[in-house]
Amino acid sequence: MTDTVTPDQTQTGPTGTPAPRRSYARLAADESREDYSLRYAPHSYRRWSPTMVASTALGGIAYLADFAIGASIVFTYGFTSGLASILTAATIIFLTGIPIARACATYGLDMDLITRGAGFGYFGSTLTSLIYASFTFIFFALEGSIMAQAMHQALHIPLPIGYLITTLIVIPIVFRGMGALAKVQAWTQPLWLVGLVLPFVVLAFERPDAWASFASFGGTEGAGSGFDWIGYGLGTGVALSLIAQIGEQADYLRFMPAKTEQNRRRWNLAVLAAGPGWVVIGAAKQLGGAFLAFVALGAVGTTHALEPIAPQIEALKPWLGSVALPAAALFVVVSQIKINVTNAYSGSLSWSNFFSRVTHRHPGRVWYIFLNLAIALALMEMNMFAALNKLLGFYSNVGIAWIAAVTADLVINKPLGLSPKYIEFKRAYLYAVNPAGFGAMVIASTVSIIAFFGVFGEVAEAFSTFIACGLALVLSPLLAWLTGGRYYLARPNPVNGPGVEVPDITAVHTCAECETAYELPDIADCPVRAGAVCSLCCSLDAECGDACRKRPKGAQSVPVLLPVPTVPTVRANDG
Repeated sequence: MTDTVTPDQTQTGPTGTPAPRRSYARLAADESREDYSLRYAPHSYRRWSPTMVASTALGGIAYLADFAIGASIVFTYGFTSGLASILTAATIIFLTGIPIARACATYGLDMDLITRGAGFGYFGSTLTSLIYASFTFIFFALEGSIMAQAMHQALHIPLPIGYLITTLIVIPIVFRGMGALAKVQAWTQPLWLVGLVLPFVVLAFERPDAWASFASFGGTEGAGSGFDWIGYGLGTGVALSLIAQIGEQADYLRFMPAKTEQNRRRWNLAVLAAGPGWVVIGAAKQLGGAFLAFVALGAVGTTHALEPIAPQIEALKPWLGSVALPAAALFVVVSQIKINVTNAYSGSLSWSNFFSRVTHRHPGRVWYIFLNLAIALALMEMNMFAALNKLLGFYSNVGIAWIAAVTADLVINKPLGLSPKYIEFKRAYLYAVNPAGFGAMVIASTVSIIAFFGVFGEVAEAFSTFIACGLALVLSPLLAWLTGGRYYLARPNPVNGPGVEVPDITAVHTCAECETAYELPDIADCPVRAGAVCSLCCSLDAECGDACRKRPKGAQSVPVLLPVPTVPTVRANDG
């Protein structure tokens, strides 16, 4: 089930031998399931309204890991330091998410393709594909553990069996792609909203004094109710582990229709809400989860208070009595299905991007669902939930270095002219590694990880994620300036000069390799094929030797293409 090539005597390679033509396996060729997993999302496929895209993207943040993370932070570091940590992390995540969300929605690209053109290079972003994939299976395992805990309490299903059920249940939905995900998120949203709000309504009537007591809570480990800088830094690091969530939001935002005069206001609002806006709800859920855990602490103990199912039951008991358990379990199961279909979907995209570049093979996105879920299941069986704070604190050092480096390119390098004004993601025009973004991420994450393990002292350990963020933001423009920005483009897009008329990017060109028509941004000019090739065929070509980047200076490009404009333009009726 891989892409295949067959001889075609009508084309020859650089040595005069027959050039192969590529045909994709059935699943890889079916875009209703593939969802353009390794490509630019064409305008012809972006059939959803801005509101629908935003609703689907926000449906994926129904997860209850926020409850567990918030409770863990407050229990460990106390209310005051915990609150400051949650709000600080949310602010950083929101600000770094704005430019990334707008870029993904504008250019129709996922996080990996944005990363390629935002200072990492074609192979440099391979490492970030692994970082992103690890985010999806770590959080799938965390969410799956929460769901298994609910099934264990409600139905007495052993946890190992529950882990397996939580893994298998999402496969049919994720297999079918964006269309199925959109329906699941829409159908379950009302039930989820009721389940989210009801416990707080009950406590507002039954325990009106609980918030005042919560505000003076000193944690369960002796941190105290006052502010502590070390606890604040460590807590922020845990909360910042969620920064890579913008990648999952981007997997939906790339299907945003083109922005036009008619939909401009709705488009801007939808991108803001579905992109960085997720963290506003996320921070509220972290604080709310900590509050529910605090209220349930005396009844269930510390261990169970950190498991979202137990606080839900305790909050609902005054009104629902014996029905509280099944009601809480239903809410948890629905919440976890909503997020884990997103985790599995995004994981399949990131693994596809990684293996297509490493192996030059693409059997189809759907096969990588099983790889991602197998790793997540193994983590669940190893009880990763018990090491929550340490695992997420470590991960955030790498995740924030990556996101901050991409943000720096979008908000500093491009406006200053240190990098191209548009996002170039195609192999044919990129260097393998760009030291600007890739170097910034590697240096920043390395220094912060060393700090995280206490080498530079207690303060640096607590603030390691701040070190990662600050270094990445500074190093990306610095390295771009030192290198003159010359590692962003291995060669320019043809006809990419002054006075060039901005093209209609919805115009299609036929790939000389797979003979399928793709919109202009997904096409590159290829001297080996003597014509246009699509970005995926270009990525999978293991025989060309990157000939397009090795031609003598002054050699003519194949004059069949126009550049991707700085801000993609389409006809008014395309939005």
